[in-house]
Amino acid sequence: MRMGMRVLGVVGSGAFLLGGAAAPGFALAPEADLAYHGYVSMAAGSVDVRFTPQNHGPTAVSDATLRLRWSAPLADGQRLPKQCARSGERTVVCRTGALAADGLGEEIGVTVRLAGVPSEVTLEIDTVWGGGAVDRNHANDRQRVLALDTGDSYVF
Repeated sequence: MRMGMRVLGVVGSGAFLLGGAAAPGFALAPEADLAYHGYVSMAAGSVDVRFTPQNHGPTAVSDATLRLRWSAPLADGQRLPKQCARSGERTVVCRTGALAADGLGEEIGVTVRLAGVPSEVTLEIDTVWGGGAVDRNHANDRQRVLALDTGDSYVF
């Protein structure tokens, strides 16, 4: 008799499992809870973003990628940190580097010039890739911040 995992029922995106060992080729993805906290400021069409990635665990992540998306187009010829790259008219992606479980990553600073000089800009931050881990808590890895052209810092 062959023992394997049996699905008893499915509710939403979860499944109730019964049985012994997992079937061959079936593996559960590790779980990590990524978060980004920092500030954004804007003055004369220049936007400065500083943030620290964090992993609340329970699994360490070897690397992750997050997206910074502005509501206004970016100017041509941006000078970005080595772990960041422009990926569209309004978008930059950045690698976080390794994030230990229940640990902080290195602070990441990104300064961009906007095309023109808008009086305000909205910045959206979200995870594009979590290093192969599943993040079930998107309340802290998706941020949306409005920054006014005042030079003031807006915390997220």
